[in-house]
Amino acid sequence: MSGHILVVDDEVGIRELLSEILTDEGYDVHLAENAEAARAFRAQRRPDLVLLDIWMPDTDGVTLLKEWAGGGQLTMPVVMMSGHGTIDTAVEATRLGAADFLEKPVALAKLIDTVNKAIKRGVALPRRAPSMDLSALGRSTLIAELKKRLAQIAGNTAPVLLLGEAGSGFEICAQFLHQPASPWIEIKDRARLVSDPLSFVETLGNGTLYLPEVCELGRLEQKGLGLLLDRIEGSGARLVCASSRSLDAMVAAGEFDSRLFYRLSSLAIQVPPLREHREDIPDIANFMLAQLVEEGVCPVRRLTTPALNQLRNFDWPGNLPQLNNAVRTLAVTALASEIDAVDVNRVLAPMKHAAPAVAQGIPLDIPLREARDAFERMYFEHLIQKEGGSMTRVADKSGLERTHLYRKLKQLNIRHGRRLDEDL
Repeated sequence: MSGHILVVDDEVGIRELLSEILTDEGYDVHLAENAEAARAFRAQRRPDLVLLDIWMPDTDGVTLLKEWAGGGQLTMPVVMMSGHGTIDTAVEATRLGAADFLEKPVALAKLIDTVNKAIKRGVALPRRAPSMDLSALGRSTLIAELKKRLAQIAGNTAPVLLLGEAGSGFEICAQFLHQPASPWIEIKDRARLVSDPLSFVETLGNGTLYLPEVCELGRLEQKGLGLLLDRIEGSGARLVCASSRSLDAMVAAGEFDSRLFYRLSSLAIQVPPLREHREDIPDIANFMLAQLVEEGVCPVRRLTTPALNQLRNFDWPGNLPQLNNAVRTLAVTALASEIDAVDVNRVLAPMKHAAPAVAQGIPLDIPLREARDAFERMYFEHLIQKEGGSMTRVADKSGLERTHLYRKLKQLNIRHGRRLDEDL
C-alpha cells in the first residue's frame, strides 16, 4: 500500500509504534504531538488518512475534527483513537465525519485492516479545497473593521451595495452576509432583467440575490432590477450588489437611475483593495497555495519568507484574481519544493514592466494643438485596448462622461466597438 498518514497522539510511545508499523506496511507516516501541530500540517497539505487521538492536552480530537469539518478541511478520512472511548464519543465522532473508531491498545490486525479500508475509501473522495471566505481575507485592522461592519448588518434584509476595486473580494463579502441553508442566486444572465426580471424570485425564498458589477447595467436592465427589488422587499430575501465604479458619478452623468441608486445604497460598504492591507498578503498567498496543493494541482510547495515579502510589496492592481494567478504560476512552474524570492521576481517581472504606455515619438516642433491631439489619440487608443473595448470602463478611467467621450473619439477619428447595452 502507499499513501500519506498523519498520526496525531500526545504519547510519544504510541506515535513511534504506529509509525513503525505503518511504515513497514508501505505508508509515508507524519507525526504530530498535539492538535496545534496537526493544524499546522493540515494547513500545508492534505494527508490521505489521519489517525487522531481523542484525549490530548491542548485540544481534544473531537473538537479538532469539528474544526476541520466546519472549515472545509475534512476532505480526507479520519480514524479516531482512544484508550477511554465510549459509545457516545464514537457516535459523536462519526456524526461529525469520522470514518472509523479504534480503541487503544489497538490490535495489529485491526489497525492494518482499518487503515487499508479507510485509505481506499479516501481515494474516492473528491479533492476539493475550501473556498476563500472572509476569514481568509486577512487579520489586519482594516479587514477586522470590514468584518465587524458586515456582521452588524448580517441580520438586516435591506439591499447592500459593496464598493471598491474589481477583484477586492465582493463575492466573499456577499457570501458572508448570506444566511446558511438558504438559496444563493447570482445574476449572471443580465438579459433576463429585461425579458423576465421576476423569474429570479421563483426559487429565491429567503435567500440571497447577488449582482456583481451593477454599474454595467444598461437603462432597461436597471429598470428590471428595480422591478425585481419591488418584489423581494419584505420577503426575507436580500439583494447584494457590487460596483467597481462610482455610482454617484454615474448618477451625476445621467448614466444610472438616481432612484434605483438610492434604494441600492441604503447600506453601502467599502471593500479595500489588497495594497491597502498588504500585511495580509502573505497569509492570503499561503491560503491560495494550500488550496492548489489540496486540489492536486501541484506537489507540496512552501513560500519562503523572502518570497512572501516580495508578494507583499507588490501593489496588485488586479487584486485577488491577479494574486491567485501569480501563486498558481509559482506553484506549477517552481523547480523546487520551496518557492523563493527569485521565483517570485521571475513571475512578477512582466507585471512590473507592463506599465501604461507613454507618449513617445511625438514631434516637439509642431503646433501645440497637433501635439495635444497626437497625445490624446495615443492615450485613448491605449485605454480602449487595455479595457477590452468597454466604453464604460474607458469613460471611468479617463474621467469623462460617455457622451463627451464619444464626441472626443469621433473628433480624433478613433474607431471603437461599442457594447449594445451602453447606449440604452
